[in-house]
Amino acid sequence: MYIDFSQWDPSAIYHLMTQTVVPRPIAWVLTESADQNFNLAPFSYFTAVSSHPPLLMISIGKKPSGEVKDTARNAKARGQLVIHIADVGLAEAVTQTAATLDHGESEVTANGIELSDFDGFPLPRVTACPVAFGCTLYEMQEIGATPQTLLFAKVEQVYLDDRILNVQDDRLTVDALTLDPLSRLGGGEYATLEKTFTIQRPH
Repeated sequence: MYIDFSQWDPSAIYHLMTQTVVPRPIAWVLTESADQNFNLAPFSYFTAVSSHPPLLMISIGKKPSGEVKDTARNAKARGQLVIHIADVGLAEAVTQTAATLDHGESEVTANGIELSDFDGFPLPRVTACPVAFGCTLYEMQEIGATPQTLLFAKVEQVYLDDRILNVQDDRLTVDALTLDPLSRLGGGEYATLEKTFTIQRPH
């Protein structure tokens, strides 16, 4: 089958892209709407784009009403965000925080999610997440007809759960199977890691 996207509407294109660009990592993003009032939302249009400077990118759409989503709004206003990598055990909580709430309503409060201090960073982190990146806003760009917001976040601090770490010959490695990151497929489907394998890269 060959498909000409020029003949498809944006909704149909979205559904096909999210079923074929798989699996996608999920950024579970905490921002601050007001003092001690935290927004938490998942995004699967997400990737690492640079290591010098260390940048992560999230693509953020609009609310069904057409309003700017709180994550983009808060990050622009406050300049800080915490990007989490959730494990499979947090799938239900991640899904629940995708619900659209009014600005100022906290997904953290609504879902009883526990936060912890993030040493060296002003915002807290989700206690149960094995990985958290304390980030500052690096750049925002608007693209497309909707438009979509591309948010580039510079990583300033990293939290790693000791359970997922291996240290050998002063080299730090993360055990992917212990991390067991939640990843996104199409529709309401998620994926988990069942095994890893290694192939030596050419020199």
